[in-house]
Amino acid sequence: MEKASVSNLKNNLSAYLRKVRAGHPVVIYDREVPIARLERIESAGMGSDRLASLHAKGVTRLPLHHASATAIVAAIGRPLPEATRLLEAMQQDRSEDR
Repeated sequence: MEKASVSNLKNNLSAYLRKVRAGHPVVIYDREVPIARLERIESAGMGSDRLASLHAKGVTRLPLHHASATAIVAAIGRPLPEATRLLEAMQQDRSEDR
């Protein structure tokens, strides 16, 4: 099992995800303390029944709430144009940052 620090994982996420896809789990360490494990999810049986089973076991959590338009506007600091879809606004915001 491979080990990765939080900062190393952040800087090399794509490489670690390739390893996980290949079936190699990765243990994430924060200041030499193991905090999480990344493992490949098998594609067979990943329907809603599988997700419900994971939730029942406490492996996953349901979202606490859906983000409202007001929360999104507060997060990005400016109102969205009226006819703009959220995805388009996010892509535009990202392109302005680069």
